[in-house]
Amino acid sequence: MNKPLTGALLSLLLLGAAVGPAVAAPTTTTTPTAPGATAVAVDFAGTVALSNCSGSVVRAPGSQPNDLALVLSNGHCLESGFPAAGEVVKDRPSSRSFSLLNSAGSKVGTLRASKIAYATMTDTDISIYQLTRTYAQIQSQYGITALTLDGARPAQGSAIKVVSGYWKRIYGCNVDGFAYRLKEGDWTWKDSVRYTSACNTIGGTSGSPVVDTATGKVVAVNNTGNEDGARCTVNNPCEVDQNGNVTVRQGINYAQQTYIVVPCIAPGNKIDLNRPGCVLPKP
Repeated sequence: MNKPLTGALLSLLLLGAAVGPAVAAPTTTTTPTAPGATAVAVDFAGTVALSNCSGSVVRAPGSQPNDLALVLSNGHCLESGFPAAGEVVKDRPSSRSFSLLNSAGSKVGTLRASKIAYATMTDTDISIYQLTRTYAQIQSQYGITALTLDGARPAQGSAIKVVSGYWKRIYGCNVDGFAYRLKEGDWTWKDSVRYTSACNTIGGTSGSPVVDTATGKVVAVNNTGNEDGARCTVNNPCEVDQNGNVTVRQGINYAQQTYIVVPCIAPGNKIDLNRPGCVLPKP
């Protein structure tokens, strides 16, 4: 995983024992845009910093202003630790706090969860927290609007930005392709996004929204990368194709697609795993 940062690891990073950007001025990497295409400006507005990861305030296309807002991150970023393979968390109480950022990456307020609406590391690696405030309340108090989840699958070659609220850093690259299966330790994820090498994400970027620069919508959530070239081990995921062939890509990072979440969000921002088109794993 682009592992969540423990206190010890954070200390090492800040002391320079591991490579990592300083948590000061926001850093942006430029992504090439196809000739004639107009890129949407992507910044930190609506992203959040967790205690150990990154995340974002998100809405489905049908979410309403008075719905309680949702925060998207990774399953492996849960305060209770990594869910086991096959485990699904649904409607578990949580009072976790999130630092809400503005477009410049400055903290403008603290949001709080009421529950973990959904989380898993099976087939995908996501967590969805329900907050105690509505989108309208967040907009009114902080002037921040939620990022919209795209209901369509991203295209190979599309320009993307990975926006880390934890590090206040934006990585720019393209969708290199898709891994039929991505295996890391005990966990296996389906149809993962593979980045081109410019998105060299690190620990603490876990849970960052992956934004399509053509639409400004969230198409994936950043979650892992192969650090050492090892095969299918923790922090060293491998790709497995339909025939069982294994490919290891050292230094390459990955994300989990989020269009599959959209059909599972019912009116009122409720996660309903029985809705038509919802393929998220059930408890």
